[in-house]
Amino acid sequence: MGLPENPNIFANNPLDRASYRRTDPAWIAEQLAAPTSLFVPLWKLRPLILPEEQEGAGKDVGWLRTAVIEELGGEAATTVFLGINRRGKALFAVDISHLKDPENNGPLKGLGAFEELREIAMAGELPPTELAILAQAKSMIDWHARHGFCSVCGSESAISEAGYKRVCPTCQAEHFPRTDPVVIMLPVFGDKCFVGRQKIWPKGMYSALAGFVEPGESIEEAVAREVDEEAGIKVDRVSYHSTQPWPYPSSLMIGCIAHAASEDFEIDGVELAGGRWFTREEVQAIFAGKGDGTAWFPPPFAIAHQLIKAFAEG
Repeated sequence: MGLPENPNIFANNPLDRASYRRTDPAWIAEQLAAPTSLFVPLWKLRPLILPEEQEGAGKDVGWLRTAVIEELGGEAATTVFLGINRRGKALFAVDISHLKDPENNGPLKGLGAFEELREIAMAGELPPTELAILAQAKSMIDWHARHGFCSVCGSESAISEAGYKRVCPTCQAEHFPRTDPVVIMLPVFGDKCFVGRQKIWPKGMYSALAGFVEPGESIEEAVAREVDEEAGIKVDRVSYHSTQPWPYPSSLMIGCIAHAASEDFEIDGVELAGGRWFTREEVQAIFAGKGDGTAWFPPPFAIAHQLIKAFAEG
């Protein structure tokens, strides 16, 4: 019996990450050379996306064979093992940012386009499982691009364990990919939920509150602190909803319901420029397109949408 489906984009990764294989250099080398292995190239953190073969068919991830990657200069590129798909094929992500305009030059000319992952996800142009794999690929390639040097002694570090570790040859320090936990929560009190808005957001947009979990802080404590700091709302209980991998660059959004002690609030004027309580009926009306036109919520692409939707559905 598998896990229940996560409602959030970038979740539900179908790959067997086969972490036990990462420490086997011979096996990794064999898969890198295997004609059955598949590689998704990323150029400036944008994955290669193939156009629709026919209208309405949807786009495809630009998975490439080993021979094409070798032609692109794969040996010099950062390559990360992603996992094994359901057909037993090894999947890799490869950074080709060193190339100049690969869309219009070399073996990829005319094949597809390097597209921003967020825009693809918002447009619903790829299956959720493919988006999850691309989120993993983007986060890993981004980490290597940002962490090429040892934070202990400053020496250039080397890739190890199929991309899931970097080792400093000078001081032997080991460095691992990071994930930054972020709490995102919807305060509720009785039959109402509280949403806020930032000054830079489009007119009328309201969303859940959010903030990074600090060192030595539990998820519940982070939820209570952020809600109090941003909106002056006291929280006496926290419920977990779901999580969303967020590859910008590598966060994990931890969705929660923050049960408020009262309706009292005071906007901080820094993180939030405004906020208000909505009744469940008002939220349902907005989702149904029957609101008064003064407020709207993030699209399904965002975990905030799923939190507000869960409240609307009771």
